[in-house]
Amino acid sequence: PTVLPAAHEPMLLLAITEFVANSAAFAYFTAGALRRNISSNMLPRRFPLQLRTKSMGVFSPQMQERYPDQPMELHLSARRQPLLSCHPDALHGALFSSAEAFVVLPNATRVPAFLLNIDANVTGKPTITGNRLGGTPCLRRGPLCLPHAGLMGLPVPQVKRLETLLKFGLWLFGVPWANSECCPHPVP
Repeated sequence: PTVLPAAHEPMLLLAITEFVANSAAFAYFTAGALRRNISSNMLPRRFPLQLRTKSMGVFSPQMQERYPDQPMELHLSARRQPLLSCHPDALHGALFSSAEAFVVLPNATRVPAFLLNIDANVTGKPTITGNRLGGTPCLRRGPLCLPHAGLMGLPVPQVKRLETLLKFGLWLFGVPWANSECCPHPVP
């Protein structure tokens, strides 16, 4: 239960409960809408890990030897329904996803390279400044990659390196992108 603020002037109050948000997440997950394919040309050139076998050779030299400097694709999908919880100071989300990497051969055939299960905890703090609605997403501490869950061809120490690089890339590019693309938006 939330106490509504006193209305001193005309205003619109919009409230969304955890039930509504989690029901929407369930519907999207059940419909298969929580999927995204990322190809090598979709990443910024400055991103620390390019989707090419040459870049992934650090983690799997056999892949670079077998498929020298070939493009790769990353297929991201939700393994479970995302969960959202509302708190007075922030919104907390738990994401349960998998990332399957493929080598793209010259004839467009995709060869499976490895599979990572990625779990992330995200916190977003909504802000209102003047007539602008904004927010600040951030990753909370905890393991990002789960190497024991369905990994093909990468030893655990290499997965830890990949996890460190992914976290760095998310902090360097993902969170700033979310801040710039998602927030702030003008409030009419």
